[in-house]
Amino acid sequence: MRLGVLDIGSNTVHLLVADAHPGGRPLATSSTRTVLRLMRYLTADGAISEDGVTALVDAVARAREVARAEHVSELLATATSAVREATNGPEVIARIEAALGQPLQVLGGEDEARFTFLAVRRWFGWSAGQIMLFDIGGGSLELAAGADELPEAAASVPLGAGRMTIRFLPDDPPGEAAVERLRAHAAQVLAPVAREFSSQPRPDHVVGSSKAIRSLAKLAGYPVPGWSGIDRMVLPQAALGSWIPRLARLPASARQELPGITADRTFQIVAGAVVLHTAMRVMDVDELEVSPWALREGVLLRYIENMAWT
Repeated sequence: MRLGVLDIGSNTVHLLVADAHPGGRPLATSSTRTVLRLMRYLTADGAISEDGVTALVDAVARAREVARAEHVSELLATATSAVREATNGPEVIARIEAALGQPLQVLGGEDEARFTFLAVRRWFGWSAGQIMLFDIGGGSLELAAGADELPEAAASVPLGAGRMTIRFLPDDPPGEAAVERLRAHAAQVLAPVAREFSSQPRPDHVVGSSKAIRSLAKLAGYPVPGWSGIDRMVLPQAALGSWIPRLARLPASARQELPGITADRTFQIVAGAVVLHTAMRVMDVDELEVSPWALREGVLLRYIENMAWT
């Protein structure tokens, strides 16, 4: 059957369409993205402004039309931190559901981590052993760790690249002092998470699974020997750290000329780099591997799994 996963995130509205059946690997047929960067539409009281809601509803309606045109039989619609945490969230959800013509599943932060961890586990396989996951979105950072399909530890903290850009790095370029303030804040927020995860075994694989991490791996990482392409990239903490001062000195218009930095990521890539580097340092991680599968694939895989048991 043809399934669609609509991921309404803090940065994009992303529709993944895939052919799937129980027991088989889902095969993506198309991927459609609308860049919104919802954090720029937040008002002083934490609501999404009317302009933001209108842009969001329009993007959702377009995605719904794409799903219909591609003969999607089941659309799995999810929303994450930007909608979840908005003070006018119930109103925004109601308008999204009206545009969709169906209910919307609003995921909690730890649910995001669990779905993403499932996708990473399936991508790397059981032989990968103990996995630690980092996933950076526009609004939050998710972490998870474990040796099974469900993580033994999962956490979500409000350190997303968009959120941190608005709060700490509003100037273009941001400058060294602002970067250091963000670094100190991220370390403070992550300290209790590190204590929580300290009881977990040393990971066999540390994995990053978001678009921001894939972009940073293209900039500062290297392919796994014997492989080519972003599917098997490694991002060292030291190389990422060496790029941060250079990224912070460049205006956003110049960053998109760098390898891996697309126009939709250029404004928030500095914050993403600082948060990821700080998280790797606090969690004592020297390097991470990139996974091409993330939240959308996790939602899809869980749905397929449930089909097999019904």
